[in-house]
Amino acid sequence: AARRDFYWLRSFIAGGVAGCCAKTTTAPLDRVKILLQAHNHHYKHLGVFSTLRAVPKKEGYLGLYKGNGAMMIRIFPYGAIQFMAFDQYKKVIKKQLGISGHVHRLMAGSMAGITAVICTYPLDMVRVRLAFQVKGEHKYMGIIHAFKMIYTKEGGLSGFYRGLMPTVVGMAPYAGFSFFTFGTLKSIGLAQAPNLLGRPSLDNPDVLVLKTHVNLLCGGIAGAIAQTISYPLDVTRRRMQLGAVLPDSEKCLTMVQTLKYVYQQHGIRRGLYRGLSLNYIRCVPSQAVAFTTYELMKQFLHLN
Repeated sequence: AARRDFYWLRSFIAGGVAGCCAKTTTAPLDRVKILLQAHNHHYKHLGVFSTLRAVPKKEGYLGLYKGNGAMMIRIFPYGAIQFMAFDQYKKVIKKQLGISGHVHRLMAGSMAGITAVICTYPLDMVRVRLAFQVKGEHKYMGIIHAFKMIYTKEGGLSGFYRGLMPTVVGMAPYAGFSFFTFGTLKSIGLAQAPNLLGRPSLDNPDVLVLKTHVNLLCGGIAGAIAQTISYPLDVTRRRMQLGAVLPDSEKCLTMVQTLKYVYQQHGIRRGLYRGLSLNYIRCVPSQAVAFTTYELMKQFLHLN
């Protein structure tokens, strides 16, 4: 039983480390994405690459990592819960519902994503508020201060859950398709070309795992497909989360209102999909690193 107990913990750590590695790789792009998605007035006339150049000039190189501390505090439990829940849900769906094959991956992935989002949402809220601030105009002094301010000024606990609806609606297809695509590519790859794409796992030679570069590729494809499907909901969530900070907040109170407003004001390409190209540059390596790190950590912590 002791080994079983530690299995939970090891799986938790593996997911957490995977999440942190993935996010640190792409933190500067995350900061830029938030500034662009919500049209921050200091940078709103700039594009992705000019913003990447402008931020260090205005706020120093660490400016690119602004909000990353809050991000790590959120992403460790987020990655941990998501990967761990995925494994658990997969078992439950197989056992209880008798559903297996590719569909149970899609279901388990969606449920794991939603579980992780709900558990860590307030931390995401705080991170977005911190990342949206520009040097010299600080409303929040740090993570704890931001928590206090949102709690007292924006209606207690419910203040932390603004924009949860589009997040959950967007997360289900995003997490679902990313686990589904990765799992499906992995199982097809290992079945069709085990010698070319696979190698024996370090902790259990009977288990085949993908070679690292193949892993990265599969994770990247999974990220790209999932991203395209759920991106407009991501834009919606950011606007709702920034709520009180944005001038047009009273037009963005519900998910449908926000989607309509962004569409009417900015259209599809410049509104609902604003920052998507950046998101590919960001999500593809990030998903690739996340799945690859998780697969490596699984071997390192003897989870196979």
